[in-house]
Amino acid sequence: IAGHPISGVLLFVLLAAFSAMLAFMSVAVILPVAVFTWGSVATAALLWIGWLLGGACSYAIGRYVGRTVVKWLIAENAFRRLENHLGPGSPFGLVLLLQFALPSEIPGYVLGLVRYSFLKYLLALSLAELLFAAAMVSLGAGFIEQRTGAVLGFGLVIVLLSVAAFYRLRK
Repeated sequence: IAGHPISGVLLFVLLAAFSAMLAFMSVAVILPVAVFTWGSVATAALLWIGWLLGGACSYAIGRYVGRTVVKWLIAENAFRRLENHLGPGSPFGLVLLLQFALPSEIPGYVLGLVRYSFLKYLLALSLAELLFAAAMVSLGAGFIEQRTGAVLGFGLVIVLLSVAAFYRLRK
């Protein structure tokens, strides 16, 4: 990253975007290196931009390819049940809660699939991912500075917030 500043930034943003689209991939492993190289604020901004790009891509895939794939994979009535719970008219608060409660890649595909407003989705994604980017960068900085207590504390807070949001979503 330090040796190739422009390609390092582009690669980091691209990896962040892929991590927002694919459940098995995470950019967290390279966060300490990014924080060490660019500092917390720049890393958080780049992470946030990457996550927004990945979220926009997952939404587009859900919207334009998702129905064909879902109708092939699951029964029509299961798809209708999904649309009854979540659709274009879903309240913004519910979508924001969905962003906090589920791994970031899931809401993009699902909300694109049910044709939720892209701009509203992007706003909910922006708010949730801004908080998560700040938290993840704080974790990365704590790791670099060897503040084990802070890292564990921040990690616990993130997990508790996500569990609380998931619990609220189920209600």
